[in-house]
Amino acid sequence: MTTWTSLEPASTTVDPGSSTTVRLRLRNTSDVVDEYRFEAVGDIAPYVSVEPPSIRLFPGTSGVVELTVAPPRTPDATAGPHPYGVRVLPTEHPGAATVAEGNITFTTFTEVRAELVPQTVKGRFRGRPKLAVDNLGNTVLTASIGGGDKNSDDLSYEIVPSNVQIQPGRAAFVKATLKPRQITWVGQKQQRPYELSVRRSGFEPLTVNGTYVQRTLLPVWMMTALSLLLALTVTGLILWFTYKAPVRTLAQEKLEKVAATTLPQPPTAQPTPAASPTEQPKASPAGGGGGGGKKKPPPEKPARPPLPITSQDKPNLFVQFAQVRLVEGAGGCKLTAPYTVGKLDAATALALTCFQQSSDSRFGQFSQLAKTDGLGNLGRTTMTALLASHFAAAKSVPLDQNQASPEVPWVRNILLWGTQGEFDDGDLVTTVKYTKANIDYLRKHIQLQEKPTQADTDRIREYQAQFGAEQTGVLDETTLTKTKLGWVHTQDTPGTVTAKGWLPAPMK
Repeated sequence: MTTWTSLEPASTTVDPGSSTTVRLRLRNTSDVVDEYRFEAVGDIAPYVSVEPPSIRLFPGTSGVVELTVAPPRTPDATAGPHPYGVRVLPTEHPGAATVAEGNITFTTFTEVRAELVPQTVKGRFRGRPKLAVDNLGNTVLTASIGGGDKNSDDLSYEIVPSNVQIQPGRAAFVKATLKPRQITWVGQKQQRPYELSVRRSGFEPLTVNGTYVQRTLLPVWMMTALSLLLALTVTGLILWFTYKAPVRTLAQEKLEKVAATTLPQPPTAQPTPAASPTEQPKASPAGGGGGGGKKKPPPEKPARPPLPITSQDKPNLFVQFAQVRLVEGAGGCKLTAPYTVGKLDAATALALTCFQQSSDSRFGQFSQLAKTDGLGNLGRTTMTALLASHFAAAKSVPLDQNQASPEVPWVRNILLWGTQGEFDDGDLVTTVKYTKANIDYLRKHIQLQEKPTQADTDRIREYQAQFGAEQTGVLDETTLTKTKLGWVHTQDTPGTVTAKGWLPAPMK
């Protein structure tokens, strides 16, 4: 062995979201001058950095490098002890590499998020909202779910399951059934606020507010119709009983008959003269060969097919972007098989299906990629999620209006696909520009940098308003998570196209 190493301390603790420093001391025990390079190994190697990355030591001398361990505050940094190592690679004696091993413990942190889907439910006898509970901490979450009214006791609650246990980075879905204690027969619908709470031992309950709109059993329009029907029935009965039919006596009829025989006979009616042979019949309104008829309206142009893009479509720019993104391994799905550029062929559809299923399996009902676009197809939801997966960490994306940034083309393209239910010529020009910039960013590392504008802030607010979030105008963690889930405006509508140049050809 040509190197002696020691970690100081060998074991330590760090809070996710912060950092700690460990010193690695080493001595050159060989008889030649040697240069040493350092390489972190183990599961937490991405969180370990070495400074300086290499040192040069004379025989018999010692040196010190610092290891900085900085785990992120995400579910990936699971709580508990994590062994790690630093591989020391001597340049002059590459076969004498050694590994200094240590242990670091990540402390526990909890972060829980809950959301009602939908926030407002309607019904006459019951409402059925769902509560999504996300464990954003780094330890297993155990909680119970309860319900209650605001300042009243108008509803009863049935919650299944009432207790959940959620792994870090996962979500659980709780079904709730709300039943009004009294049925409203007639009148206006009633709005009944309620709340569901996530209760954990040692923590304040996390409450989520919703509204149950109780409809009347007999709506106003039905009461109006019944009132009109009753009024018409009463009016008909009154007319039936008050109407008197005219009556003629037989004596009157006979008198009229006798009187008629004493009167002279009327002259014989003259035959009606025939039409003149020179008189022409009137033209038919339909118009035959005379040209007087109405012209048929020109046939309507067939509507362009809606999104999503399928294997039946020609090679295009958007499928090319999906291929470049999947080659990079979006969502843990890598496109490795040979494929035709821009064509949604079998290899591309297989990788796209993997991306959709990966999102659906991780986020459950909140991810709508396969449901909206169909497996292996490229629609608005899948395109939005592919663009958003560029931002690996679920953190806010700062946009400074005084500084140009390469992230602006990504954000604008994400919001265009997420908010536009119909693509016209102007939308097509915009998304083609930024899709080409996104491909250059991934393929050639060419960065198009633009300054954000007030219109970008307004578009973010528009997107936030569509799913009921606070309209901050900032692409915060909640909004970015929605884009990664493929949430788009009019989620149940695939999207339509009126742009003339659809679909644009791939880039060379």
